[in-house]
Amino acid sequence: MLYSSWGSESESLSDAQLKEAIHEALDKLGKRTRVLAVPPDITRLHSQAGRITEHLFDYYREALTDVLPAIGTHTPMTEGEIGRMYARVPRSLFRDHNWRKDLDTLGRLPEEVIRELSGGRLSYDWPAQVNRLLTSGRHDLILSIGQVVPHEVVGMASYTKNILIGVGGREAINKSHYLGAVYGMERMMGRADTPVRRVLNLAAKQFAGSLPIVYIHTVIGRDAGGGLALRGLFVGDDDECFTKAAELSLKVNFTMLERPLSKVVVFLDPNEFKTTWLGNKAIYRTRMAIADRGELVILAPGVRAFGEDPEIDRLIRKYGYLTTPEILEAVERNADLKDNLSAAAHLIHGSSEGRFAITYCPGGLSRKEVEGANFHYGELNGMMERYRPERLRDGWNELEDGERFYFVSNPAIGLWSSRDRFAD
Repeated sequence: MLYSSWGSESESLSDAQLKEAIHEALDKLGKRTRVLAVPPDITRLHSQAGRITEHLFDYYREALTDVLPAIGTHTPMTEGEIGRMYARVPRSLFRDHNWRKDLDTLGRLPEEVIRELSGGRLSYDWPAQVNRLLTSGRHDLILSIGQVVPHEVVGMASYTKNILIGVGGREAINKSHYLGAVYGMERMMGRADTPVRRVLNLAAKQFAGSLPIVYIHTVIGRDAGGGLALRGLFVGDDDECFTKAAELSLKVNFTMLERPLSKVVVFLDPNEFKTTWLGNKAIYRTRMAIADRGELVILAPGVRAFGEDPEIDRLIRKYGYLTTPEILEAVERNADLKDNLSAAAHLIHGSSEGRFAITYCPGGLSRKEVEGANFHYGELNGMMERYRPERLRDGWNELEDGERFYFVSNPAIGLWSSRDRFAD
């Protein structure tokens, strides 16, 4: 059921209103004695999850016993990141999720389900895995906190993804990511009903129904001045809670363009994006807007590696970002890639499929490393001098020499497409 439902394309909630809405929803849940919060990590800094978790602590105090960031395959949050995002929540409450070890498998969807959803291209079963803290922590409430926004793997982020992927396991993450990549990222982004979403929702209903999970969804948009605004807050334990958030996100976070863009420049905040594993949101979220033979320039001062862990980093360096047919063939021929299907999916997601050029301008990768991954290399200082993010506005810009381009200051909060590439 829905415990709170508020959303607007033009209005926004203040922090005081957010706190009031959260507390009112928690009142409806009744007294709880042992609460687990599952919020996102620093890559969703702008989700308002930090403030929400602080409001949860204000409400529950000692009853909030654990905070488990839903990091998925990302590296654990540092003390500095926790302090920045969750300033008023005691550090002693935070737990690290290990996607390779700290797991319970709740059940498995049979391979017929994956075969049907992949159109016959894949045939494997799928495990519903969660961090064992969810099953053995004796919590009488699990609050899953997340931002609903267009997403490259599942279509729209959050809801059951925050649990079964965010604090899920290696096998589940690998197989779900690969399903999405094989089905086609551009067929899913911005859509609430996708093959990967169906897998997650079905598994949650069949295997996680006994867990006392309540979802807190936010929708974040731009205000008139270009800043961020909380456009929606939805609290509930069923599909309706997510569906309402997804409907609003599509209105708030999706930019439909009448014609494809010949040049796009994207800035990656160095506090959030330190790897191409994360930074390739610059590609995922804009690729449907970029014209054939166009160019994407990625200003990435914080990017110093490819993967979030050594093995994924090694695989990205070994294979590089290739076209979908090339990666599918590499998976069939190479055991290391077949054993890391999320890496294979990522390599597909990060490709332009040969349609347009990608110029990466990283702060900590060399020309040789960037070109070895099949990107063009751009020297960061020179590119930052030419395209000064602090002087640009989201949307169309024109330099003094007449160069015209489309600028995106934060790819994580939106999706951009030309009308012809988002046909139903």
